[in-house]
Amino acid sequence: MTNRPAQPDIAAMGRGSWIRLRTLILLRWWAVVGQITALIVAERALHLNLEIGLCYMVIGASIISNLVASLVFPANKRLTETENLAMVLFDLVQLGLLLYLTGGLNNPFSILIVGPVVVSASSLSSRSSLFLGMAAIVIVTALARFHLPLITDAGTVLRVPVIFLFGNWVAIVIGIVFLGVYSRWTVNEIRTMSGALQATQMALAREQKLTDLGGVVAAAAHELGTPLATIKLTSSELADDLPEGSDARDDALLIRDQADRCRDILRSMGRAGKDDLHLRRAPLTAAIEEAAEPHAQRGKSLLFDHGPAGGASQDPPIIPRSPEIIHGLRNLIQNAVDFADSRVWIESRWSDAQITLRIMDDGPGYPPHLLGRIGDPVVRRRVRDVMSNRPEYEGMGLGLFIAKTLLERSGAALSFANGSESFQGDSLRRERIGAVVEVVWPLADLAYAAPDGTGGIGQNTPFSH
Repeated sequence: MTNRPAQPDIAAMGRGSWIRLRTLILLRWWAVVGQITALIVAERALHLNLEIGLCYMVIGASIISNLVASLVFPANKRLTETENLAMVLFDLVQLGLLLYLTGGLNNPFSILIVGPVVVSASSLSSRSSLFLGMAAIVIVTALARFHLPLITDAGTVLRVPVIFLFGNWVAIVIGIVFLGVYSRWTVNEIRTMSGALQATQMALAREQKLTDLGGVVAAAAHELGTPLATIKLTSSELADDLPEGSDARDDALLIRDQADRCRDILRSMGRAGKDDLHLRRAPLTAAIEEAAEPHAQRGKSLLFDHGPAGGASQDPPIIPRSPEIIHGLRNLIQNAVDFADSRVWIESRWSDAQITLRIMDDGPGYPPHLLGRIGDPVVRRRVRDVMSNRPEYEGMGLGLFIAKTLLERSGAALSFANGSESFQGDSLRRERIGAVVEVVWPLADLAYAAPDGTGGIGQNTPFSH
């Protein structure tokens, strides 16, 4: 595959603009309703003597900001990173002021200060999330020391013991840190997987387009076979009837030669004249060799070893020639060729129960500490340092992920290992010290026989004089 200039991470670039202003405004209205309800219950039902005027003033600031934002900006406006940060910081400070007026950490609703931090961790950049987390910890620490007391109408001051106040502070700080980090990691994991699956879908769509194009070419080769044969036969008969050396005879011979050229072009584009059944199914060995074909001339030797196992038939099973299988195997072979020193072994075995494919090379193998994460798209930062023999490689970690995802969709199970450990006692395979990929399909789920017994591979009618 050709190397392309590194493209910017579109998801990361637009991450700060994913949230609509309308969403935050609606959430803030819910918060305002909840705050007003809590104040009414505290004053009327619990008979707490609160600075009710100041409390409503703080809530009024949220109401005014919501009204201004709703009137000034369109409903579908998406906030920038800075605007998102300002909105969440405003909510954080507003909640802190309201808690200051209602008992600080003695107020059981003080745990709500964790909310803005979790929102920022799931939607803003790491720098903004860290800033809001630190701001929340500073506010909580200040509230532990500075706040207006909760006083009942009878003059009783509601205050929790100091040890519980300290425990409440510790719990909120831990909640800010833990939930912020947890939310950040979870969202990043989802975004990474989403981007990788999107890349997989794009790769599959590209392979499907190539397959469809091959079907058009193969169908054209099949349908044009008879007209070309007629043109060739007629031009040959005309040439035989025309005088030697005449311009008309030369023209007839030219027509025959051009018909031969069209035949050769169509055969080449149509995969050696196979008809369109070949696009739906093929022998296992043919599918493997087709997947390896683009990497056959890259300076590394591709050594194929196909054969039955456990007394199975000598004929390879017929498998679906699906884009998932072809593209998945092609990615695995490409990875082996990229890192092999000189040779890549592609070994297939089939029995009455399953099909086993191994792709091995004589390269450096997988880093031992990454073996458990092979096929995971988030290892890209770690693999970059171990690929010194391929400095131009971006190390995205998506090639194996795409291959693994596509092949697993076809029912395969994949395992990764290093030949230096797997073949220590095997004298026949001791040279296969590099990476080893094993792909196993249950035969009942993958292979099938063509109803006519031909395996679904048909030849065009050969051209003849």
